[in-house]
Amino acid sequence: MSDSALLVYVSCPPASAEALGTAIVDSHLAACVNILPGMRSIYRWKGGVQHDEEALLLIKTVESRFEALRELILAQHPYELPEVIGVRWGAAHEPYRQWVIDSTRPLA
Repeated sequence: MSDSALLVYVSCPPASAEALGTAIVDSHLAACVNILPGMRSIYRWKGGVQHDEEALLLIKTVESRFEALRELILAQHPYELPEVIGVRWGAAHEPYRQWVIDSTRPLA
């Protein structure tokens, strides 16, 4: 059975994005992390509406690594309630999908 590839969305403060992305890739929990800077977020939090500058991390991983990835994010993310959303790929360029699978194998 093949491992399902995931795209995981994580928003964070711009100052945290590089360190978080590097920790994820260094831990073999993702093949790649893209950091999209300059995102403006408007959201409801603790009874009010917040407006913040954020970065969006697009994390390419596999389903079997999601739980470990989520734990790392929760341990290193500065937010009380970080966004961690995994979406299965419906279709992908097969060599790229295989690279993601190969790059996320647990360390021996």
